[in-house]
Amino acid sequence: MIDFSEEENEEKLIEDINVTPFVDVSLVLLIIFIVTATYIVAKSIPVDLPSASTGEEVSSPIAITITKTGDIYYEGQQVRDLNHLKERILDARANRKDIRAVISADRDIKHGKFVSVVNVIREAGIVRFAINIKEEDIIAE
Repeated sequence: MIDFSEEENEEKLIEDINVTPFVDVSLVLLIIFIVTATYIVAKSIPVDLPSASTGEEVSSPIAITITKTGDIYYEGQQVRDLNHLKERILDARANRKDIRAVISADRDIKHGKFVSVVNVIREAGIVRFAINIKEEDIIAE
């Protein structure tokens, strides 16, 4: 007699769906949603801020300009040399502790001149300064 039943060594068919990848993707999407939702909500909360009669005044930065010929200007007035520039910055720092500087330099000046001015600014105790640029200069080059 012939036995028509399944043999035991045959592979058993998979009858279940493997949900592990689905759970992994779902958890990653949930984490991304939680992180971005928190950021969006924090940015979009309207707050009517109170006003105060006292507080720290935000001072405007000092302006230092270097022309194409290498002349240095402090707040629109020409300085004789780097030592004179340092004296002017130190005088300004005596009145304001948290002082910043904005350097506007012609694009054709020598690199060494710019570095010298930056060194003088740092020696005078200004650690926060910015370099004034035109946006199209960055895009064009």
